[in-house]
Parts: sequence; structure tokens; C-alpha cells
Amino acid sequence: MLAQYIPERYQVASAHVVDSTGNFSDQIDAVVFDRQYSPFIFTYENQLIVPAESVYAVFEAKQTADANLVKYAQDKVASVRRLHRTSLPIPHAGGVYPPKQLIPIIGGLLTFESEWKPPLGASFEKVLDGGENDRRLDIGCVASHGHFLFDEEGGYDLVEGSKPATAFLFALISRLQFSGTVPMIDIDAYGDWLTK
Repeated sequence: MLAQYIPERYQVASAHVVDSTGNFSDQIDAVVFDRQYSPFIFTYENQLIVPAESVYAVFEAKQTADANLVKYAQDKVASVRRLHRTSLPIPHAGGVYPPKQLIPIIGGLLTFESEWKPPLGASFEKVLDGGENDRRLDIGCVASHGHFLFDEEGGYDLVEGSKPATAFLFALISRLQFSGTVPMIDIDAYGDWLTK
């Protein structure tokens, strides 16, 4: 569903993410990755493999949110964020730009329902708050009730209302816009790992 609504420069698929040292993430339900600048995406044993440098966002997607699912999603997001990412200098007609600073990988959760009463209340927020640093969930949608965003002040905005999926998509697209483009990947580093 997510793939139908975000701009064409991004691709969305279930995948594993790999880094240039040979480490893999857990299986991720929805990886939003670069469609324009990533030089390779490959399939191994019917699994899509995406290089860590090309990832913009990762999401765990399930039917219903509960405390165990939120913690599980936090662990899945961390498995991607902990991977090594390269960034090379960028050649251009007038010389070379320095390596692009790595963009933060957006982590999130997508469900239809919530086990909590109220669905997006204090109990839900408390579990979200347990995901610090690499385990933090930045954005998510409980399609029957609303969406959530991690804000600049370091807390969560829990937004209930009509058309929560649409509001979530607008918030996600806005965050993707501010991510800019992915870094220039060090293909040689992947080549070195694959030939060892």
C-alpha cells in the first residue's frame, strides 16, 4: 500500500538491508529506498537485498499494535540503523564535493488497529518512549485511529482524527523531502567484502 502513494524517486519493498562489511539487518516489512541513485539492489534466495546507504526509512507492518509489537518494531529499526554506511566524495565538473553527511534513517510502525484503550493514549506513548537512540520510532500509523510523530522537542505527538492514513502519508513525505538524497555509495567496499 505504501508504495502506491509516495513519490516515484523512492521504492518500497520487503527486504533485508546489508552493509559493506557483510552484516545484515533483520527482515524488514517495508523498506523505503532510493530508486534513482542506488547502483545496485539484488535478490538472493528470493529475498530482496538493499545496501544500507540507499535506505531512507524502514517500517514494521502488522495488523494490531500492542506493547510486544512496538518493542519488536524498535528492535527491527535498530537492526538497520546499526549497519555501517559509506559516503564517498562526489565528483562534479568543477572539482569534488566532500562526502555527504549520512541521513538519519526514519523508523516506523504501520498497523490497522491498537490493543490500547484509548488507541493512541498514555500507555501507547509510554511504550514508544522506551525506544531510545537506534530503537526510536519516528513515525507511524494506526489506520483506524490516527498517527504518531516524534517531534523536535524529543516527545511524541499522538494525532487522532479522520483520514489518519492520509495524514500519516503527508507527514512521511514531508520527512522524506527533508532527507535530501542518499550518499554516494562506496562500491569498492562492497566488492572487497564479496571477494573475501
